[in-house]
Amino acid sequence: MLARILLLVVSLTIPAALRAEQSAVEKAGFASRLTIYLAKGAPDACGPGCDRWIAIEGEIDGNAASRVRRFLAGVRDMQRPIYLHSPGGNVEQSYVIGRLLRGRKAVARVGRTIAAACAADAQVDAACLMTKNSGGEIEAELTTYRAMCNSACGYLFLGATSREVAPDAALAVHSSRLVLAIHGNPPPGLIAELRQRRTATADRDRTAYIAAMGISRELDDLIRTVKFENLHMLTRAELYRFGIDTRPLAETMWRLEKGTRPYVSKFATLKSENGPSFRMMEWRLYCDSKNRVPLMFAAEIEGAAVGKRTIMMTADAAPNEEAGGFPTRTGKYEMWSGSLDFGTFRAIMASRFLHVREMTRKPDETADTTSFDIDATGLRSAWTQLEPSCLPATPAAKRSSPAIPPPKATAAPSQ
Repeated sequence: MLARILLLVVSLTIPAALRAEQSAVEKAGFASRLTIYLAKGAPDACGPGCDRWIAIEGEIDGNAASRVRRFLAGVRDMQRPIYLHSPGGNVEQSYVIGRLLRGRKAVARVGRTIAAACAADAQVDAACLMTKNSGGEIEAELTTYRAMCNSACGYLFLGATSREVAPDAALAVHSSRLVLAIHGNPPPGLIAELRQRRTATADRDRTAYIAAMGISRELDDLIRTVKFENLHMLTRAELYRFGIDTRPLAETMWRLEKGTRPYVSKFATLKSENGPSFRMMEWRLYCDSKNRVPLMFAAEIEGAAVGKRTIMMTADAAPNEEAGGFPTRTGKYEMWSGSLDFGTFRAIMASRFLHVREMTRKPDETADTTSFDIDATGLRSAWTQLEPSCLPATPAAKRSSPAIPPPKATAAPSQ
């Protein structure tokens, strides 16, 4: 009876499903059709020993899954990581793609691929999209800065067996919207009944999918509370607790921060050893002269931390050369600044890791020590971009130690 009255096309979408809002998506830097292609960057562009990856970007349209299936069938290198940058789209298609990634045991990360053949602000122009869809391997750069995987993209992301969200990227969720395309003039009550049934089915499908991907039901519970008109950016603690990104230490890439006084920086979030909270940290390297390299460190202080703290840093290639000392506390942050001679800095650039040791001496004379490693991969490349701003080396070069602000609250994209 219902089939005689209605011809229905039902899909779960983000706002970009409407024609007027697709243009808004494109203006925001996303194509209205999911694009998937092979990318190649500089050595270590996607991690140690990794210079090739798969880019998936744009809105998840109604035919996306079939294209992704055909594309992946032609990629034999199962180790290539997949970088996602998408505002979301069709939820049902994202489930299919997510299961494809699970079958492939994919490594997925949130990141933006910037094709070298296109201007940075023209990545979704028709000519650029034609290049990306040409079937060849695209020369590109990779960044996690302000990359996002929102709405339906999150379900696709959950399909991977290894998932990484950098501290300056975002994974955001919300409830989906049911869109009904109706032909005829059915009674409002019938439409309401159909909408209720399809919404209930969609909720069950989402719950089942999240469980099948091995993710905590807490994520499903959270999604139900976030209105379609809003987005909730998952916190680092939620990513960890839900089983999405279970790394106790997550890092950004080293990147050049341009400005009046440019510098190279890296963010990291570190899980507390005594609880579920994470704290943000930042490293900055300036270039005042070729004699010295100012190094700065800032970190959030754990609420329960008491006692005098020290921070020391060494590198693989210079294990006996330590940098660090007593940080200064400012509100909820601790900050340290110093400088490295250029020989020590070269050793850091030649190293795989920067080893960090934090020690807190308590009033009872006992001490707590936390040690972790920060990846130095990519530092050399970032420094090469900064180096032209360095002053010539002179015996009397002034050593400047500018004040370092606390870690940026906007390290991750705002929603």
